[in-house]
Amino acid sequence: MTKSRLEAFSDGVIAIIITIMVLEIHVPSGHQLSDLRGVLPVLFGYLLSFVFVGIYWNNHHHMLQAVRHVNGPILWANLHLLFWLSLVPFATSWMGHSGIEPGPVAFYGLVLLMSGVAYFILARALIARHGNDSLLARALGSDVKGIVSLVCYTIAIGTAFVMPMASVALFVAVAILWLVPDRRIERHLETAGPAPERD
Repeated sequence: MTKSRLEAFSDGVIAIIITIMVLEIHVPSGHQLSDLRGVLPVLFGYLLSFVFVGIYWNNHHHMLQAVRHVNGPILWANLHLLFWLSLVPFATSWMGHSGIEPGPVAFYGLVLLMSGVAYFILARALIARHGNDSLLARALGSDVKGIVSLVCYTIAIGTAFVMPMASVALFVAVAILWLVPDRRIERHLETAGPAPERD
């Protein structure tokens, strides 16, 4: 199967996720800039989640540029990723409106953790389809950043029940880690071109 429908569907779902997140931000009742203070936690949650969803969209796009075809397991792995990403607006809204309380912060961390796990599963499914010598496999390598991210999310979930702000700081640190340009796939595409597909 070609990958075009998977890409189009994923792009549409991610666009809807971002739209839902911004609709969760309610306009303050006052007319002064100081009235924004009441929605600052919600705005911060939106900014953080927008960055995370943007990172997933960017990496998803690059990953699919390195492959040619998809199969049933890849379609399900992609849906698994989209399921967890679709929970980001709910988790963001709960955390933002709660005022950074332990339960919502831990749940937000769980959604991020499972999104990371789902992305890892999708990458493995794509590599299984195209081979360990494929362009994608060579580009991803040991994926240290991905593993570090999953460890940070796991620590943040536990920390949320003791120091929720420390968990939020970990979320920000992971976002900054991924904002540092990661051109592994682009670099391999530029130098090697598409790898031969395994039947």
